[in-house]
Amino acid sequence: MVRLERAVTATSGWFNYVACFAIVAMMLLSCADVALRLIGAPIPGAYEMVGFISAVIVSFSLAHTSLQRGHVAVEIIFEKLSPRTQFIVDAAGNLISAILFGLVAWQSLAYGVDLRRSGEVSLTLQMPLHPFVYGIAAGCGLLALVLLVVFARSLRRSLGS
Repeated sequence: MVRLERAVTATSGWFNYVACFAIVAMMLLSCADVALRLIGAPIPGAYEMVGFISAVIVSFSLAHTSLQRGHVAVEIIFEKLSPRTQFIVDAAGNLISAILFGLVAWQSLAYGVDLRRSGEVSLTLQMPLHPFVYGIAAGCGLLALVLLVVFARSLRRSLGS
């Protein structure tokens, strides 16, 4: 189990680096597009590319953010619960979320396969859509693994192992 935790943590870190690079790319693209618009030569398809890059940023940063416990959480009521109840609520939330994101990954993968088979492309740039949907599937699948690892870790702690 420790090897799986290390692998998931390392992979999440690499996915996060891709997301960070994508943020810089999106910033440079947006700045270049705005600057070129001033001289009447906007970048064709910049809006489309920003949308694709946004999908990469969000899906590739999910797992690392979850490992860092960086998602928004409402803890006002949670902190008033007993430690045992907190564990049960946290464990159940992680397990349910893992199942949900596993389903999202599975359906995104199926949708990506459909898009690849149909040859669907973007309107302006005529870029294939399926690689970005596969990226969403990969990000959600990794998040599901992270949530399962966190669930297993908290289960081990509660059992005193």
